[in-house]
Parts: sequence; C-alpha cells; structure tokens
Amino acid sequence: MRLVRFDMQGRTGYGVLEGEHVYPLWEPPFNGVVKTGEVLTLGDVTLLAPCEPSKIVALGLNYRDHAKEFGLSAPDEPLLFMKPSTAVIGPEADIVLPPMSRRVDYEAELAVVMGRPAKGVAEKAAWDYILGYTAFNDVTARDLQKKDGQFTRSKSFDTFAPLGPWIETEIADPDNVTVEAFLNGEQRQHANTNNMVFGVAYLVSFISRIMTLLPGDIIATGTPAGIGPMRPGDVVEIRVAGIGTLKNRVVSQEGN
Repeated sequence: MRLVRFDMQGRTGYGVLEGEHVYPLWEPPFNGVVKTGEVLTLGDVTLLAPCEPSKIVALGLNYRDHAKEFGLSAPDEPLLFMKPSTAVIGPEADIVLPPMSRRVDYEAELAVVMGRPAKGVAEKAAWDYILGYTAFNDVTARDLQKKDGQFTRSKSFDTFAPLGPWIETEIADPDNVTVEAFLNGEQRQHANTNNMVFGVAYLVSFISRIMTLLPGDIIATGTPAGIGPMRPGDVVEIRVAGIGTLKNRVVSQEGN
C-alpha cells in the first residue's frame, strides 16, 4: 500500500495512492487506514512529504563501501546524528543551496517511517513499530561538515531533508533493496541495503533505547559510496526499489 500526503487547493491530508487516484483518509494512518469514500485524481493534487516527523534520526557510515571511500573503518555501534523537522521537503520541491557553503552533496538513502511510539523495543519486535519505508536524500554541506567536525550545521539547513514520494508499507525485506542516486539522469550511487553495517530492526531497537520514536518519525539508514556535489539547475533523483523515485531540483538561495 502506498500512503501519501497531499495538498489540493490549500486542503492537506493523507491518502492511499492506487494507480492515478488518491483515496483520502479520515485521519493520519498511524492508527489505521480508514478511507473517506472520496476519490481524487493524482494530477489534481500536489504530493507533499509523506509524513511530518518530529525528528529525523540519521546514520553515518552505515554502508561499508561509504566508510571505505572516506578512508574510515565501519563503526562498532551506530553513528547517530539528527536533522530537524524544518529541513523536510517533499517530491518536486526545490533544494536550496545556502550561501555559506561551497559544496552541497546528495546522499541516497532508504528511510524507515515509524508507525507507533517506540521505547526500549526489542530487535525481534521492531517490525511491529514500522509503518513503512520511503526514499530520502540526506543533503549535506560537505565543506561545513569537515570544518565543524560534527554534523549539526552541515545537515540542518532548510530543504536539506527531501522525503518521499510516498510511504510504501509492503517491502518484503528492507535489508535487501537497491538504493540509487541519479544526477541529471546519470547514475551516481548504486548499492543494496545488504551492504549496511546495521540493519533496520537493529537500528529501531538501538535508537529506541536512547530516545522515544514517535509516529511519523524517520530513521534515515545511511548512504552508500558515490556521494557528490550538486549545483544550481541540477535535478537529483533518489530511487529505492519497491518504493519509487524522489525527484528534486537544485536552486541557489536567490532562486536561480
């Protein structure tokens, strides 16, 4: 099942996407999917980020090949950092390059969407707390990351968390899906999540023993090798097998 958030002439809501039609829901899908009976045409709505996370918990160096391209060893424990909810944008929205950075990179990722509150969850029970999965671009000001020695500023600018285009609830094995990035139609990243150091269930359990995960929260599971810079006018696409394509255009802060 594909779950979307949409806007139609100022009206926003959640819905189920089936083919070219959106079936609005009475309320957000975290307590169950109940359709209103209305049917909208996909072309008449604007797709938004498919959830409104209170926080994004992201992973550094969670792909072995990505750690290798930085000349680093894979971590012994998940390397966590946070991105603010204000960084979230949806499909087709613009990624805005901030003037204080000279290099901003794309990072293709599989994102986990939490379906209910999770605190101290056992790894074997983690699947019961997941609503579904979506594509994520962990946009990063690489020069600022290196300058600061930590991730907060480089990861937190507005528009630095593209998310979407929808939540797919029926991924058979999220630890075995293809993740890709395309820049202006050219493939730049290609990997399988089986290259991750820490799998999805382990991450849900580990993070939930540190902080409570709320419905709609995102776990961004890390990026594979092949990261690179974006420039104004570029179009970046994050593709995750079994989910779809998250597409965003890159602009300067002045809108060029």
